[in-house]
This record gives sequence, C-alpha cells and structure tokens, in this order.
Amino acid sequence: MNVNEYVVVENIDQAYQLFNQNKKNQIIAGGAWLKLSVKEVNKLISLDDLSLNYIKTNDKSVEIGALTSLREVEMNDVVNEIDHGILSTAISQIMGVSIRNLATIGGSIMGRFSFSDIIPVLLVLDCQLYFHNRGEMTINEFITSKGLDRDILTYIKINKSTGQSYFKKISHTALDFSMLNVAITFDGSFRIAIGSQPGMAMLCEQTMAFLNQQNDISEDVIEQAVSIALTELKLSSNIRASKAYREVLAKTYIKRGLRQVIK
Repeated sequence: MNVNEYVVVENIDQAYQLFNQNKKNQIIAGGAWLKLSVKEVNKLISLDDLSLNYIKTNDKSVEIGALTSLREVEMNDVVNEIDHGILSTAISQIMGVSIRNLATIGGSIMGRFSFSDIIPVLLVLDCQLYFHNRGEMTINEFITSKGLDRDILTYIKINKSTGQSYFKKISHTALDFSMLNVAITFDGSFRIAIGSQPGMAMLCEQTMAFLNQQNDISEDVIEQAVSIALTELKLSSNIRASKAYREVLAKTYIKRGLRQVIK
C-alpha cells in the first residue's frame, strides 16, 4: 500500500472534511484490514487523538468507541454478559491475539467484509451505529445501504440482553477466514444471521418471522425453519467452499443453534 501523506487530525469535523476532499483519502482505525481493500492512498487520516477508544456502560446498554480494539471488547466483563457472551465468543475466534490487539471494532464494521465474524453477531444483537454525519442507524441499515463509505463511525451501542445465544465459525484452520458463520439469539424472539455466504452477512428475516409465530419449537418446526433459511440465503461457491458444502453447513449449524438457544 502506497501512502502519500499521514495526517493526525485534532477533531472529528476536520477528519470528516479531509476524508471527503478526495476519494483516495482514507481513514485508518487499527489498520489490520486496510491492505485488503486499499492500494493507493492520498492522505491517510488517523483518529488516534480523538479519544474514541473506550467502553462505557450503564444499566441499559454498552457504548463502545470506534477505535476500541477487538481484544478490549473481547475481554470486557460487561460485554461478556450480553446474550451469554456471543460477541466475545465471535471475536475470540478472529486470527490471533496480536491481530485482535490491533484491529478495532470500528474498522471491522466499516470494512463491510463478507468474511466478518463480527457483523453477523451485531445483526442478532440490539445494536446501533453512530456516524458523524448520518447519525444513528442499525447495523442492518448500514450493510444494506449505499453511500455511507465516506462517513465516519464514532461509536456503537449495544442494548443489554440476557437471552440465549449461539455462534459458530466454520473455517479450514483457526487462522483462516470463515467459509460460513452462524449467529442466533433468543430472548423471547429469534434472531438469525448468516455470514460468509460468501457474500455479506444477512438476517434470515423470513425464517425469523416463521419461528416467532410458533407456540412450540419442535423438531418439525426446526426442519421447516431450516428449509425456509436455505431459500432466502444467497449461498454460492468460492475458493474456500462450494455452494453445496455451504448448504450442508447451513443446515447443520442452524439446526444445532436453534436447539441450543431453546434449551
């Protein structure tokens, strides 16, 4: 990656103005994933002096600054209590500790990486994103909207919940990207997200609607739910796995996840 100029900004307004002066200007958060998407940078804009590395909690929610490292999020006691620690579980399976000390929650979200293990989990949590220009939106609105790549994520907020949860990452090795990942929560209603299809993670809206109408979650209902999920997912092939194999994985782990969260 070639960088012409490195700039440490003094405030978020300056960062936003510089970012939007030139399409080749880029924000650096932790920098762990930047080389995956950017080759030529005019101005590399650092947010290090903006105090965006923090985790604040209150009775109802957890607020996480965009520059907080994945390792800090993973190890936070309050985050570990949200839906039985599903976010911490997912983060713990990302590369090694050295990478998690470098990568930030904001950079991991803004990259919109299809292999992300974090985005499926945030989709099933009660999570809001807060941008400098656009303000508040859900993670689902962010990944399904266009024109947000030139805004700056300042923090995320996750409302506390004590529901049951399930996360599964399937990869060739512990250090490889996912060939599929599955996130499910249940706190009176089901939320299901599948990532690394290999496309962007998505909520299984039809599957969730079907399950949330049921009075009893029997094995037959689970089978029907899996069939619905396979029709709405966008599974395909890439170098990590074939479409057929991803279908087998989705069937297997959605079933296991549903069984686990209703125990």
